[in-house]
Amino acid sequence: MARIQCNVISYILHRTVDMTIVLPTVTIPGCTKDAHHVYPHPYPVLYLLHGMGNNHQQWCGYTNLERYAEERQIAVVMISGENKFYLNWGEDLFYDFIETELPEFITNTFPISSRPEDTYIAGLSMGGFGALYHGLKNPEKYRAIGAFSAAVGVPELKEYDLSDIPLSPKCCPALYITCGEDDFLYKNNQTFIRHLDENKIDYTWVSEPGYEHEWRFWDLAVERFLDWIPRTDAYKGAKRRI
Repeated sequence: MARIQCNVISYILHRTVDMTIVLPTVTIPGCTKDAHHVYPHPYPVLYLLHGMGNNHQQWCGYTNLERYAEERQIAVVMISGENKFYLNWGEDLFYDFIETELPEFITNTFPISSRPEDTYIAGLSMGGFGALYHGLKNPEKYRAIGAFSAAVGVPELKEYDLSDIPLSPKCCPALYITCGEDDFLYKNNQTFIRHLDENKIDYTWVSEPGYEHEWRFWDLAVERFLDWIPRTDAYKGAKRRI
């Protein structure tokens, strides 16, 4: 496994952006005479968004994400999105950055696939909202969306209500939505899935008892999501022991 920390000048944001890329590579159990750093196929990729007050490092700091990604041979990209909900706020054009510049940089710099069928987006809390907003607004770019304790239906986002996004059962990415039953956002998430029902959108809903708005739950959620995502890439099903 390689954990790569980058500080990249953005031509959209007109400043630098911090990000972490987790890239499957040679592991200690795999260090044999036949080991190499030649990648026969590009890796599928998960763009993973953090929550309010966090940055690009928290997913690796509080969860076992690196091991999960290495086992499943999938790249994971995490940026510092500040507290902007991954939207365009004034001159901070994070929505444009994620949809245009970030995948351009990632797929041209690393052995990572640019195919929509190999591309996933997910996040927790604020990042859960961001994943839903980006994935539902751009269904042609993502194979699946993961929303963990998503900040849906919160007053700060009235202008960006997810229920205003046109939905089509024929082209909507696969949806995985999960929330702890003791989370303060639980009822908001239930309201959102009722909206999906009204629009005849398929989804997977996991209601988890005993969890609040907490990292123990998100560690569980991201592993389950990585096992759930539909994959057609060359590494599908080739789970490694680390």
